[in-house]
Amino acid sequence: MNPADEWTGRTASALQAALRMSNEGFAAHLGIGVRTVASWHQKPDLRPRSEMQQVLDRAYEQVGDAERARFAELTGTAPAEAPGDPRLDDDPNIASALEWIDQHAHWSPGTARRAVAAKAAQLDTQALRDRSTRRSWVTQRDTADALAAYYGSRTGEHGLYTARVGTELVNTSVLTCANWLDLDCELRPASDRFRVATAQPEADLALDDRAATAAVHRLAESLAMNTRLVNSPLYRALALDIAEHQLAGSFGTTHFVHYALTLDLLEGELVDAIIAGGPLKLPLRDRYLPNLASVLDVGTRLCAGGALALTAIARPADPFRGEADYVLLVQERSGNVLNAARRLAVIPKGFHQPLTDVRRDAQIGATLRREMEEELFGRPDIDNTVTDSLTADPMHPTLMSEPMRWLMQKPGRLRMETTGFGLNLVSGNFEFASLIVIEDEEFWNQYGGVVAANWESSTLRQYSTTDIELLTELLTDVAWSNEGLFAMTQGLRRLAEIGGDRVRLPTIEWEISE
Repeated sequence: MNPADEWTGRTASALQAALRMSNEGFAAHLGIGVRTVASWHQKPDLRPRSEMQQVLDRAYEQVGDAERARFAELTGTAPAEAPGDPRLDDDPNIASALEWIDQHAHWSPGTARRAVAAKAAQLDTQALRDRSTRRSWVTQRDTADALAAYYGSRTGEHGLYTARVGTELVNTSVLTCANWLDLDCELRPASDRFRVATAQPEADLALDDRAATAAVHRLAESLAMNTRLVNSPLYRALALDIAEHQLAGSFGTTHFVHYALTLDLLEGELVDAIIAGGPLKLPLRDRYLPNLASVLDVGTRLCAGGALALTAIARPADPFRGEADYVLLVQERSGNVLNAARRLAVIPKGFHQPLTDVRRDAQIGATLRREMEEELFGRPDIDNTVTDSLTADPMHPTLMSEPMRWLMQKPGRLRMETTGFGLNLVSGNFEFASLIVIEDEEFWNQYGGVVAANWESSTLRQYSTTDIELLTELLTDVAWSNEGLFAMTQGLRRLAEIGGDRVRLPTIEWEISE
């Protein structure tokens, strides 16, 4: 129904049903008598007087997307669709997201599409860009402090990770404990022992009106800003058994749209609340992740996440650059990624997800090797946001990039370890902080010129492990993502132990907040 059309008893009753109100509640909502509301049910063809038409117009204008979608369903009408957006019709990933909303909001098929189209038609892309800029001004410390205020900083042995860099103290939003830090766990099958308990999707999730409206808004904004959204499978944590030198536990599976339209919304809600100032109002967080107990209870909620690694590549002494060192790679994330946009992060960084072998790919090392190929060595065929792949074994040696093949040819050329584990309060994600070390100087001589970040990065910076001043400045930069800073500090602590004369770093100690 077009709100400018003339109301009847039938359409007024449909608005009441869309709002899920009793006769008394609807009358109070409109500021009219209960008898008037009852008369609309008794006389569906009745046309209210002009002043009542205006009351109903105002009530309709104030409803949310979920209620508007229900009203459209009840009246057999549809909101105006965003004109000419081909992704609504042609993109299978958007179709999967729309179907997911319909299913979990218990809407009839097509309702989410109409709601997303209507919302997309209303959006001002410049306003969304301005909001993105404002969000980028909120620092890593702002988010860490806000989350500490919301949750408190400790429960039992678990607390928020804090790094002391020289005399500087930097807080993060990563919930961890002493047993999850300084793991020195080599990422090989003997110690990287995660298993897949089930490959079946998780149980049904019911979206209430607020959650469904938030999902519609996220999808409409993705269309308006042309953000990449690929409904690829993800691992979700079911049980965790993290200890020094060993990673164990179990994963299940989910799909990216479930994460993108639920838990991933918490970061934007938090940042916008920080910008607004005043007491934090976080209704989605209240629903999905209300306290530290819910954060730690990964088996009863959606807990996706990933692995990210500090990459250190040995370089020989150079007459122009100086003495032998490791080059450290740090990225600034692109504004086109769905999470940690425009933040500093280590590289590679990626979601933990299967490619073709759900059981074998559950190893954290499998994700990091894949992310090296994608984010450092430029293999587009392994990036599922760019192209579909029907290859049976995407990481087969015959398909590897030349740098990766060289690293895998001889044991000892590539060292991969997990240095710490935590749960990031920003979205509840699990984070495997890791370290990748390439010890052989010959790699830099042969392949240093082909190491390049992909579309997920806007810049790629390099730092020397002999430059204490710049590294100290880097570690106290407020532009970091919380998980990026966690991985950077944990990786440098381990590198200081094993790097020998190539490494002169600031003193880094960790603390668990009280």
